Amino acid sequence: MTEAARIEVGTRRVRPMLGGLAVADTYAPLLVWEHRGYPTYYFPRADVRAELRHTGATHSVATVGEGLRHDVVLGGRTATGAAVMFPEAPAPLNDAVRFDWAAMDEWLEEDEPVYTHAHDPYKRIDVLASSRHVLVELDGVTVAETRRPQILFETSLPRRYYMPLADVRMALFVPSDHHTRCAYKGEAAYWSVDTGTSVHANIAWIYRTPFPEVMRIAGMVCFFNERVDLTLDGVPQERPHTQFS
Repeated sequence: MTEAARIEVGTRRVRPMLGGLAVADTYAPLLVWEHRGYPTYYFPRADVRAELRHTGATHSVATVGEGLRHDVVLGGRTATGAAVMFPEAPAPLNDAVRFDWAAMDEWLEEDEPVYTHAHDPYKRIDVLASSRHVLVELDGVTVAETRRPQILFETSLPRRYYMPLADVRMALFVPSDHHTRCAYKGEAAYWSVDTGTSVHANIAWIYRTPFPEVMRIAGMVCFFNERVDLTLDGVPQERPHTQFS
């Protein structure tokens, strides 16, 4: 049997926006861990400002139950099927509304935008300047080496070593169209690395304009520890096993 979602009441004002108007506005969002990765915002029904029209469609969340899809209508705009309610779920979810993230124009925590997904209150990111010697190799080829990394510590993930562009062998890099967005750091652009032996797809990335909280990593290159041979202060490091392995 699937374990029920963990639920907490948040303390930040949260607003999903559609056409410049607040679809909902709450000072007590429900943080619902539908899975282990990060929470999803649910809104008390009383704090929803948009009209919700039942579509007849359903939406199932394994840890919450069977939900009913609704169109979201506000200010002349309609987000089709963008809201879900779970009337058979235990309180307080039986009187709450979940909005599809991508269907909204913007999401705000207090007055600041939030990207990709809800912020996890137990997630912490620190960036520390270091003089540690970091060596990155692939197929026996050195692709980066620095003594001036910025080390990013992020809850539940391996340490990440961000390196100045001048300390990376950019001649081995192949541009990629791949991009990702992080709720805590911003948008990353990727490179593949061609060692002459093989091409390692989307193995390095850069945040050119990260969020202010992690501005120290702006314009620096990082590699997946999980997929490179990394030596730290002369000591070879084991490759960690994560979802990025």
